[in-house]
Order: sequence, then C-alpha cells, then structure tokens
Amino acid sequence: MVNTMTRFDLFLKRSFDLLVAILGLALTWPLIGVCWLIAAIETRSNGFFIQQRVGRHGRIIRVCKIKTMYASDSKRSPLASDNLSSITRSGAVFRKYKLDELPQLFNVLIGDMSLVGPRPDVPGYADKLTGGDRLILSLRPGITGPASIKYKNEEQMLASVDDPRWYNDKVIWPDKVSINKEYFRNYSLVRDIKYIFQTLLG
Repeated sequence: MVNTMTRFDLFLKRSFDLLVAILGLALTWPLIGVCWLIAAIETRSNGFFIQQRVGRHGRIIRVCKIKTMYASDSKRSPLASDNLSSITRSGAVFRKYKLDELPQLFNVLIGDMSLVGPRPDVPGYADKLTGGDRLILSLRPGITGPASIKYKNEEQMLASVDDPRWYNDKVIWPDKVSINKEYFRNYSLVRDIKYIFQTLLG
C-alpha cells in the first residue's frame, strides 16, 4: 500500500514550519539585514530579489531572496547556469553558504512555503505537471528538500554539459519529480529534520 500525507501530517508539518520560522527569523534578522545591505550596495538597488514562483496547488507566489545578481535589461533564463556571469561577488558567497535563502523564512511564516519540500519553480515547469505528477502540487514548496540536496551543485552540473536546457528538461527535472513524489508518499517529520541538518551541514 502506498503511503501518503494525512491531515495530521500536514498539521504537524505546518506547526513545525511556524515554530522554526519564528525562531529562525528571531535569530537571523540581523544577518539578513547585513546581507541585504551588502547586496544593495553592490547592485545599487534593493538588496531583496522578489520573483514569481509556482506554489501549492499551482498558485503563483512571490518568493523573497537576497539579491545575488546584477540587474539585466534582458529576460533571465530559467536555467541558473545560463546566468552565472551575472552573479555578484557577494552573491557567490551568499549562494555558497545559502545566506540568500534566509528571507524565505518570511515565505514560510506566511504559509506560501515550507521548510522542506519541492523547490519553488518558475512558471513553465511545476505548473505544467500532469496526471499523477501533480501530486507534488499538494505540497508547499520548500527552502530545501531531498531533490535540492541531491542537486545542490545543479548550476555547475548544467554548466558542464553541451545542452543545459535539454539535460535539465530530460534528466534533472524528471528525476526531481520522482524524488518529490517519493517524499510526499513517505513523509515524516524526522526526515524533514534530517533534510534540514543535511542542508545546514552540506
């Protein structure tokens, strides 16, 4: 029999998200402020980067991160590997230590995101899921998760292949879908805590 998330699981997950988000923001808001200031000075713009992503049930949400790239007049590629040349010096450090992700605790607090789950994708991927793959949209997108941990070096991986878009669409994305479906079917709070520690220590 295939396991799935129960209402109690969802309640437990949301309660844990709220507790950690409140504690996390209380502890890290000075660090978020410093990162914002550094990013604002280097990019000469708002140090926060806010982008539309696909959230739970396919609803569009606005995800907040520390800005790690210079402004561009042209539309950004949905593949991060295409934008490596635009990364700021501070942005490279923020990305390495996941500091750019800290403002997403606000997204967790208001219920748009979870600490653990599928990464919030730009429109054109998660919102195009069909059939049983749409199971993933039952989850709030996460700051980290099993797929994020496996592909923590995704930018470098894509930059090393001849056709990054093909490799992403035909290899990485389908694997992420499979991993996230498995996460949904075998959810436990203990695993969530494990994924958080793996991210912090990784």
